[in-house]
Formats: sequence, structure tokens, C-alpha cells
Amino acid sequence: MRLPVILGGFALAFTAGLFAADVVPHAWAQAGRPAMEPRIVNLFSMTEDEIGAPRPGADLRSRTLVDTEHGTVAIQSGNVMKHFHADADEIQLILDGTGSFWLGEREVQIKPGDLIIIPRRTAHAGSRPSTGRFRAVAIKLPPQRADDVHPVP
Repeated sequence: MRLPVILGGFALAFTAGLFAADVVPHAWAQAGRPAMEPRIVNLFSMTEDEIGAPRPGADLRSRTLVDTEHGTVAIQSGNVMKHFHADADEIQLILDGTGSFWLGEREVQIKPGDLIIIPRRTAHAGSRPSTGRFRAVAIKLPPQRADDVHPVP
């Protein structure tokens, strides 16, 4: 008689756990990350001010558009010193601007439409625009920690 009650209790607990996963918010959402919402963002119509104020000591403006436990997506405008990230891979899609870009040990030419794949520990940026300001979508996987920017001479 006890065995059916115990097995029924396990089945009920398992079923409740399945439903609770959809109802209870994830721990990272409680830690201050905004919930992701369906929306459309037109990156070409964003003004420099909408992207954000320039970062101190750099000609870079940045606005995070998506922030999850797995990665971030931001719009960036301008330039930043040559650096690397020890713990985050980065992917940049160039939307505007042409010129040179440091990628590893070489300086390469970039233009709108270029997708730049930057594995962690790869030096990058330190770019020189030849036309317009660089504007890019930057994806960081996993999200970059604030202290994970390491300048490169």
C-alpha cells in the first residue's frame, strides 16, 4: 500500500517541477538583468546620443540591446584602443564606416557588411577609419565581465 503512495508522490513532484520551470523566473533575471522582450530595433536610425555617451578615455559609444546569461548584443559607434578579452569571444558586424582594424597580429581593411570573428585572447580594434565612424553590432559570448578588457600596446 505504501509503494503506490510513494510512487504517486514522486510522479506528482516531478510534474510540479516541470510546470514550475515555466512559472518561476530564472535566478539571473532576479539579479537585475532586464527580461528579454520581443521588439524591433532599427540600428540605422539610431543617433549617436541614443547609442550612449562616449566612454571616458575612448571615442566609443555603446548601448546594450540584449543581455542574457549566455551572451550580449550591443550597438557600438566609434573606436577603442587595441585590446583583448580573456574570457569572452566577440563577433562584430560592421554596419557603417570603412578603414583599418587590428585583428590578431595584422591590420586588415573593413567595410560595411563585414563580419569579424574575434576568438577570446585575440587582440583587436585600434582601428583607423578612412570614411565615417565605425558602427557595429557587437556580440559577446559569454557576456564580457567589466574587468575583461586587457590593453595591448
